[in-house]
Amino acid sequence: MTFFKTAALCGLLTAASAAQAETTLILGEAGPNRGARAASMSWFAEKATELSGGDLQFDIQWGGALFKAGAALNGIADGVADLGTIISVYFPQEMVAYGIADLPLQNDDAWVGMKATDELMRTNESIAANLADMNLVYIGTFTTSAVHIGCKGAAIRSVEDIEGLKVRGVGAYGDTFKDLGANMVPMSVYDAYQGLDSGLLDCSQGYSYATAALKQHEVIDSYTLLNWGQVGALGILMNKDMFDSLSDENQQALMDAGMGMADELGRLITADNEKAIQTMKDAGVEVITLPDADRAKLVEGGAPYVDAWIERANSVGLDGAGMLDQYKSLLAKYAQERDEQGYPWTR
Repeated sequence: MTFFKTAALCGLLTAASAAQAETTLILGEAGPNRGARAASMSWFAEKATELSGGDLQFDIQWGGALFKAGAALNGIADGVADLGTIISVYFPQEMVAYGIADLPLQNDDAWVGMKATDELMRTNESIAANLADMNLVYIGTFTTSAVHIGCKGAAIRSVEDIEGLKVRGVGAYGDTFKDLGANMVPMSVYDAYQGLDSGLLDCSQGYSYATAALKQHEVIDSYTLLNWGQVGALGILMNKDMFDSLSDENQQALMDAGMGMADELGRLITADNEKAIQTMKDAGVEVITLPDADRAKLVEGGAPYVDAWIERANSVGLDGAGMLDQYKSLLAKYAQERDEQGYPWTR
């Protein structure tokens, strides 16, 4: 009996030790548990658990259950969640460094943009210090992918076609359209279907997968691929106190899983965008590719907003011009890797 009692006690102690080794991290996400980004976030959690040998577990709170998008930064910094998604457009001053990924540069490839953003955020010491001052640590990045535009009763074949159109815009991309003569209409992407259908809008900027998911192909006649830039300043950040409390091995598991998000979301969102374009074509929507010369005009038109970002970055003690040079170099690096080796999921 003594042997069996001893064996049972050892079993209980082993189970208790395993339970104590596990750390459950609460992850706050304002969006729903569907779509490419949600799938990528779930992949991240599963990968971090795997890389940590099961030490790290995740309780993902979807749909803004812990905090809405506009409260994410404080929610994570204050420990309401251990980590979660921060969208920089809601925090233009605090997240100015991350906002570099939203700039209207010649940066339309989702994977290239995410890889460049990820390396910049991961390796730039001044960015890490800036985040640390807010009790945050960068983990990994997402993107909404390239900004394009769908129109009803109109078609944008050149920059000259923009003037006079009633347009729903996105950040600096919308501001540039305004500078080029568009009449901007304040409206969410979710209301754009009705706006286009009723004539309140002529055109709506957005992303291919979202255009199809929101069934805007039912009310647009043309869809112009601007091949301009993307909105990529959103990703997972973590409470620094919690991150610092983890073992070196578990910190590395989080970082490695976070780095892999660019490849996973790149694969998912590229497929979703290609499928969306085909859906539009099947619905009779004319898909137009903006000529290179006109894209150059858009990039030139967005330059003042890039300059304004540099000034904002400088105002918080960052080297805005230096960061922009580094970012452009990283965009070129990953574009070359794509051209020479293809995407990771096709190799």
